[in-house]
Amino acid sequence: MQQPTRRGKPELVCPAGSLRALQLAVDAGADAVYLGLRNQTNARAFAGMNFDQAQLRQGVRYAHERGVKVLMALNTFAEAADPRPWFDAVDSAVDLGADALIVADSAVLAHAHERYPQLRLHLSVQASATSYAAIEYYRQRYAIQRAVLPRVLTLSQVAHVARNTQAEVEVFGFGSLCVMVEGRCALSSYATGCSPNNAGVCSPAAAVRWQEHDDGSVEARLGGVLIDTYAPGEARAYPTLCKGRFVVEGRRGYALEEPTSLNTLELLPQLIECGVAAVKIEGRQRSAQYVAEVARVWREAIDAAAAESAYAVRESWTARLARWAEGQQHTLGAYDRPWR
Repeated sequence: MQQPTRRGKPELVCPAGSLRALQLAVDAGADAVYLGLRNQTNARAFAGMNFDQAQLRQGVRYAHERGVKVLMALNTFAEAADPRPWFDAVDSAVDLGADALIVADSAVLAHAHERYPQLRLHLSVQASATSYAAIEYYRQRYAIQRAVLPRVLTLSQVAHVARNTQAEVEVFGFGSLCVMVEGRCALSSYATGCSPNNAGVCSPAAAVRWQEHDDGSVEARLGGVLIDTYAPGEARAYPTLCKGRFVVEGRRGYALEEPTSLNTLELLPQLIECGVAAVKIEGRQRSAQYVAEVARVWREAIDAAAAESAYAVRESWTARLARWAEGQQHTLGAYDRPWR
């Protein structure tokens, strides 16, 4: 049975890979920030990122004093042999005052729901819930209050999901894309033997190798697999298999996905009309400056889209976001599929 669509100004949910990024996101107008602990319970377990207990306590205090929510990402899948680190992370999040948990694993959801029935739970994009039936299952079984949709749905599909679930719907608005349905990536597992759905990173640092040649070119390898060769002076991206350049039928190029950023500024009125409850900015692995500038642009855009009947994307927004886009390129991703 269809639910009444909820229309209102969506929350701006911004990434925080460090305390400084959290502070800048809050100051730039985020309604909520999402972050993770310094372990493999979150899907951005890069060295030098994330929060220890003291930083998390400080970050929660900073956000709450300014009326901003803190969402804790526990979005990898727990080890069947020892789920205790994930359960402990739930307990820590509650102790430190997190406003909600972003969870993918059903065992972690069950632990959180049973032990803390008043705790707000968001279904992570890593759970790969692409239909309202899947979301409703999680809502009825674990009382989730929001679902983050994978970046594979068209705008009409997003609207269909929002109409038919009682859970809030959150979508990605800006940042890196994922060629897989999140939570189902097998590419890195193939190359490294280490699943990004468990280990917390697409390309574990231990498996990344850079090899410089006498002519100035550089090879990037992951788990011994050659995934890109950069010309002298060419900008290098962090090597992931889905964004590697390969020779296919005699032509070298991006066989699976080009390095380009999702940017849905032009779709904001439609997303609001769909009843989307929150727009998420990708990028906990990005710099604090990225977080600050992208958050400022999106704060202005969301406010404008909610208030103006003749909303239009401003050239200044596009210019400010361009420097932070992968490959200096923007795309609407799956939201717009002209061939359908």
